[in-house]
Order: sequence, then C-alpha cells, then structure tokens
Amino acid sequence: MEAPCVFCRIIAEQLPAKVIEETNDLLVIQDISPKAPVHWLIMPKKHVADIQGLGEEDTALSASMVLMAKKLSEKLPGKKSFRLVVNNGHEAGQRVFHLHFHFLAGTQMEP
Repeated sequence: MEAPCVFCRIIAEQLPAKVIEETNDLLVIQDISPKAPVHWLIMPKKHVADIQGLGEEDTALSASMVLMAKKLSEKLPGKKSFRLVVNNGHEAGQRVFHLHFHFLAGTQMEP
C-alpha cells in the first residue's frame, strides 16, 4: 500500500502547517516556499491526484475550491487582486500529487 502524500498527512494533522482557512471539504495552508508575499495552497481534503483525477462526482468540490479563492481574496487589502495557479502533471511543474491551487497575491505580477 502506498504511503499517504504529504498533503494527506497535513490534512490528517500528522504534519504541521499554518492553516489559513478550513471547511469540511477544503484546507488552505501557507506555502512553505512562497513565490509571492501571499502564497496559500487550496486543497481538497479528499485525495485527488490532479485535475484529470476529478470525476463528475467532484463538480461541487472543484467549484468550492474556486469559491474559496474568492473568499480568500476578501482577506486582501485594496483591490483584492490575486493569481490562481494549478500545475497539472510533472511536466507542468506539479511536485505534490494531491490537487491544489496556488493562491498568489501581494505583489505586482507579470502577465
């Protein structure tokens, strides 16, 4: 049996993380290697490896991840601008194979 991924271990409180928000279905944590002043990770508590691992039964879950980004933006000062990034697959830069969105804000970002 494969060992739980690092995000599953964080969700199970087996590893520490700075929790920003939590719902029954989602966990938002501070990224340990931030690429912007605000760099949070939005992840489902259900283990889904990547976007391609989502099924029709995950429609509400994926929508709640996007709506969480909206909720998080309300914590930001000013214009509440942010970038939402999803790396899907190793070639795209995904290193933890548990679906997660990178919520980035707090700096001027290049297009």
